[in-house]
Amino acid sequence: MALPPILQNLPLPIIGSPLFIISNPKLVIEQCKAGVVGSMPALNARPAEQLDEWLAEITETLAAYNKANPDKPAAPFAINQIVHKSNDRLEHDMALCAKYKVPIIITSLGAREDVNAAVHGWGGVVLHDIINNKFAKKAIEKGADGLIAVAAGAGGHAGVKSPFALIQEIREWFDGPLALSGSIASGDAVLAAQAMGADFAYIGSAFIATEEARAAEAYKQMIVASDSDDIVYSNLFTGVHGNYLRGSIEAAGMDPDNLPEGDVKTMNFGGGSAKAWKDIWGSGQGIGAIREVVPARVLVERLAREYQAARRRLALG
Repeated sequence: MALPPILQNLPLPIIGSPLFIISNPKLVIEQCKAGVVGSMPALNARPAEQLDEWLAEITETLAAYNKANPDKPAAPFAINQIVHKSNDRLEHDMALCAKYKVPIIITSLGAREDVNAAVHGWGGVVLHDIINNKFAKKAIEKGADGLIAVAAGAGGHAGVKSPFALIQEIREWFDGPLALSGSIASGDAVLAAQAMGADFAYIGSAFIATEEARAAEAYKQMIVASDSDDIVYSNLFTGVHGNYLRGSIEAAGMDPDNLPEGDVKTMNFGGGSAKAWKDIWGSGQGIGAIREVVPARVLVERLAREYQAARRRLALG
């Protein structure tokens, strides 16, 4: 299956993942101008009315950029929608996405036929994130156009499947758009994702340590100073297992090596006053490749150089 036109001919096969609290129009715009799909969660806009302003800013800025740079247009952008019934903003936020004809919608926490149909109604594409093959099949059955395979080592809520196993199983039956998430923070890893069978690398944690990201400076510096040994996998903070920075857990007065189990049914997570994402910082295992805080454009330029160098090495081999 050929990729949808909106996903064809991207300068780099990279989708910047939507970072809760952290992604904002400034980051999304710079990602797109640099040649990768930029994205943000709709819920980052607070109050809800702010989403209208943000979508106007993104679409108008990128349209002006494309007009001034017809030979090197920006990559498209995406908005992440939590489609679980607990999201009481979904109808409001989807209406705004329809108003601006958002080109790509990334859906999370359940797959819904009505949401997919709505996006297709304005000509958009739906990518749904999954952690296993079972959920992947359900998403496609309900009308998603493509998948984001969230493998072990991804930042935030992450699965436990090896990327090799997850991509292999999905590609046995699905030949549509497929992105891989999990510990990707270098151009070499982007090419490796493609070699496994993915069309795109889905990169999040690396963009936390950028100047445009709406993250605390201490968070950015902790990303820079940490590596995979500093990632803790726990369900304490939200009831769902995710990857978090050890240093942020310690700063909240907890022992990262002796965390109790969370209970999503009772919403009793035992995390005290520390809140996930705000105080307990999410991160993937690939951050050993991140050694400085830079503009998003500079990060993408590095990824591009490494990606092309890796391709040349393979060609010479």
